Amino acid sequence: MKLNQIYIKRLIFTLSLWPILSLSIDILQNNLGANPVEFIERHFGKWTLIFLCLTLSMTPLRKITGISQWILYRRMLGLFVFFYASIHLLCYVGIDYQFAITDIKNDIVKHRYVLVGFLAWLLLLPLALTSSDKMIRRLKAHWKRLHRLIYLIAILGVLHFMWLVKKDITEPLIYAVIVLLLFILRLNILKFK
Repeated sequence: MKLNQIYIKRLIFTLSLWPILSLSIDILQNNLGANPVEFIERHFGKWTLIFLCLTLSMTPLRKITGISQWILYRRMLGLFVFFYASIHLLCYVGIDYQFAITDIKNDIVKHRYVLVGFLAWLLLLPLALTSSDKMIRRLKAHWKRLHRLIYLIAILGVLHFMWLVKKDITEPLIYAVIVLLLFILRLNILKFK
């Protein structure tokens, strides 16, 4: 890997930690609003969707710009999707429900957005576990099929957000449009291969 690419990867990694830094600033400045737990959960949920969209944009960016280096950053961005989704889930399970498994089970049954969010995280888990070069070599063609789950995960993530907010769905719709555009770009890329 070229020195320039190493610096870009380090920069992307550092910038990808911004959600933690920005939340830390909000905590220090007491800017978490009336419901701090909800604020923290939504903060990491939104950043999960942002990183999901960034990850999905790498292949279209490569095709549109002709710059193949975009693909070099896709894995790291995808791992940040899992990282922030895991923090989002941990906030829900640990802070919101204090690991009360019975209450969590009841909430999953009662609220479809919780079920869909949990399902999205479960589907992310094998993608994170198989993201290494060793696993790519071991799984061969199965790896690519497995990692196509990212598209289903994106749909589930948008649904999770949309069903959660209920009234003003403007922000979830923005993510839905972005994901839809990325899907269309991806399908056009596959069609012209």
